[in-house]
Amino acid sequence: MTATGGQTPIMRPLLPALVAALLSVVSVAFADEPASTPLTLSAPAAGSDLPDMGSPAAAVLSHTDEYRLGAMVAHQLRDQNALLEDPEVSEYLQSVGLRLASQSADGGRDFQFFVIKDPTINAFAVPGGFVFLHEGLVLATSTESELASVMAHEIAHVTQHHIARMIRAQSQQSIASAAALLAAILLGAVGGGQAMEGGIAAAQGLAAQQQINFTRDNEKEADRVGIGYLAGAGFDTNSMGSFFEIMSRHEGLAATYIPAMLIDHPVTSDRVAEARSRAAQFPPRRGKDSQSYELIRERVRVLTATGDVDLAQAYAQRLARGRATLGNRYGEALALLSANRADEATRILAPLVQQHEALTLLHVALGQAQAKAGHLDESLATFQHGEELFPRNVPLTVRYAETLMAAGRPADAHNMLLDLFNNVPPTPDQIRLTALAASAAGDAGDAYFYMGEYQIAGGDLALAAQQLQLALASPNISTVQRQRYQARLDEVRDYLASTRKRRLTDNGNGQGQQTGQQRGGGR
Repeated sequence: MTATGGQTPIMRPLLPALVAALLSVVSVAFADEPASTPLTLSAPAAGSDLPDMGSPAAAVLSHTDEYRLGAMVAHQLRDQNALLEDPEVSEYLQSVGLRLASQSADGGRDFQFFVIKDPTINAFAVPGGFVFLHEGLVLATSTESELASVMAHEIAHVTQHHIARMIRAQSQQSIASAAALLAAILLGAVGGGQAMEGGIAAAQGLAAQQQINFTRDNEKEADRVGIGYLAGAGFDTNSMGSFFEIMSRHEGLAATYIPAMLIDHPVTSDRVAEARSRAAQFPPRRGKDSQSYELIRERVRVLTATGDVDLAQAYAQRLARGRATLGNRYGEALALLSANRADEATRILAPLVQQHEALTLLHVALGQAQAKAGHLDESLATFQHGEELFPRNVPLTVRYAETLMAAGRPADAHNMLLDLFNNVPPTPDQIRLTALAASAAGDAGDAYFYMGEYQIAGGDLALAAQQLQLALASPNISTVQRQRYQARLDEVRDYLASTRKRRLTDNGNGQGQQTGQQRGGGR
């Protein structure tokens, strides 16, 4: 399946590495002893008549195994520069996603949400609470409830442990076949229909039709559970049926334009009707879009633009036609900022901040525009006022810290980031920013420490251990810093030692088995 408009999806180079990584992780998961923390399925969502499925998946994937799989996918996508790493977009998606996930039985605290830089209309979820939305899907939605409906559907795939149940359904097959099946499922999510077909064909004789039927059952279940999440979170429950119906119309437009989402999430009239019927069981509620929704949608449009269109002119034309929405004015300002026309962007954003003081996105954009225009004092004043209104807001604090560093105040930036990330988990990019701020401020110990944390987030524990050793060797570190660095180094070393020991044991067992086979063959 090619991307919308005939473009090749950005994830194509990712697929071989992703398959190899997933197969290795699943093989380890199957080889390990059963986890002490069993995987149990969520209770039915509010308004759902789903049966109690019990926990048959516990024999296949533990919570830890699921997280390892999801983290592996996120890591591979990040390495391929496929993720839109933007604090403003990430915070918005996280707020909407956790609002939905909180309706699940366990409260959904461990979910993470990402935008993939791909113009296709698609979304997918992987074990461990990792949900991915393509930029094309975000831009295809016209209301916040439509976006929330897709997120709710994907959240339901995770809470109902569909991949673990899929592997359980093939419990009579070999471990290698089950691992290949899982890789094929995720390949289909990332690479489109053809990749999934190829993966299934290579899955050592698994029944393809049974797999397809099982997937369709999961899709229907995710619809039902997801609508319950929508209702509980206060969104329009009719939005799921409406959005899938809109997507299904694309099938008849042209043979070359079928959204990838329709391959991975087949839409039929029966499915749309069932979604509408399910929505009708809840009290009617028209979800009102937050103002942040239209701002974030336009932000995604500007940040993922390919450069072949003059976005500033396109927004100006929209405004000239009377479409002077808040989103379009914000989009025009971002486009101008991207085109190095910061003074013009400032003139748009300054009155918007006065009119909509409760929107952090406007404060951040104005501060950035003022800084880029060379008005650092005005920019810092804007950010300081924003911090007073919205203390420890992640995008605001991160952008403020970046501006402080540009203004020659790295120590202030470092302290601000430490205060923030002692209360909010940082992303890898934010960890790296903290390390750079510490280095610029002359705090070599913290600079090495946070570079170590950055390497841990990237999965390179050997390099992380080296960074932590350098942190401990740094001059003038405090007793508290030394204890913190040493504790983290000990943790990394213990993990590396246990991994080496397990590999040696596995290699020894393998050699022993091989020797036994050779001896048996010589008799």
